[in-house]
Amino acid sequence: MNSKLKEWLPVIIIVLLIFLARAFVFSPVKVEGHSMDPTLHDGQRLISSKVSSIDRQDIITTKEPDNTNLYVVKRVIGLPGDKIEMQDNVLTINGKEYKESYLTDYQKKFKEDKLFDTYSYNSAFQEQAANADSFTNNFSVTVPKNSYFVLGDNRLISKDSRIFGFVDKSLVQGKVVLRFWPLNKIQLF
Repeated sequence: MNSKLKEWLPVIIIVLLIFLARAFVFSPVKVEGHSMDPTLHDGQRLISSKVSSIDRQDIITTKEPDNTNLYVVKRVIGLPGDKIEMQDNVLTINGKEYKESYLTDYQKKFKEDKLFDTYSYNSAFQEQAANADSFTNNFSVTVPKNSYFVLGDNRLISKDSRIFGFVDKSLVQGKVVLRFWPLNKIQLF
């Protein structure tokens, strides 16, 4: 019996460590939908860290404030106390202009053809883009204590803080640290 235990002990320890890491350190996530295009695409697989600190521009997984059964992947734009303004597709946080280089491709396509070709897979998206005046609608908000303001990178179709409000820190599952699927798109964040 002692030799059987010695034989299985490493396997038991590894399984236990994986279980503990999954419960307290990281979580696998599947991207569902197109709200984070072009950065992340529908069906891609991610790892989020439950122990990483969160800063502006980080991509996080969180429960939706108006539907806590639904997890979403969004980008943190504002931290507690931040005054955020979007005017004519220019993001300003606490009076400082922020470049959103991850949006450059879609903003260019919006100017060219209102993303008509990009949204060829969904006529409702095409119609929404055709009726939009800008890639990101204008707004001004101040983020309350213990909350984040999040946006999807695909601003025209994303359901985000502009719709469901601020995200309380308690709803955040983690910070996305790795895309591991598909294999040709592996990337650390």
